[in-house]
Amino acid sequence: MKNKILITILIISIGFNLFLFGRWFIFEQAYEPSESEQVILSEMVLKTVESKEYKKLAEKENIIAIDANMDKNKGGKFPYYFEVRVRTDIQTYLFACSNEQCSEMESAGTTYSRYKDEDPRVPFKK
Repeated sequence: MKNKILITILIISIGFNLFLFGRWFIFEQAYEPSESEQVILSEMVLKTVESKEYKKLAEKENIIAIDANMDKNKGGKFPYYFEVRVRTDIQTYLFACSNEQCSEMESAGTTYSRYKDEDPRVPFKK
C-alpha cells in the first residue's frame, strides 16, 4: 500500500516537473534572455543612444523610456531577433542591428505607444 502511494507521488512529481520544463523550454526560453544575451542587449541600448537616428529623435520628441527586447520566435538569425524600443510621448520607435556584426543600430520602424492615449504612470499617484 505504501509503495503504491510513493510510486503515485513520484509519477505526479515527475509529470509536474516535465510540464514545468516543457513550458520553460517551449515558451519562455524564446523570450527571456540568458546572461550573455542580457549583456548583448545592454550594449545594443548603448549603441542605440549613440546612433544618429536616436539623436535626431531626441531633439524632436520627449523620450520617456528605453527597453531592450528579445523574441526568437519572430524569425531571422542572430542578432536580428534583438531589438531596442525607444518610447516617446508620441509613439514607440524600434531600433535593430544594421548588419550581422551589429556595428550600428538603425531605425526598424514604429509602433503604438500607450503614452499617446494614456497619462504616464510615473510618478505614482496616491
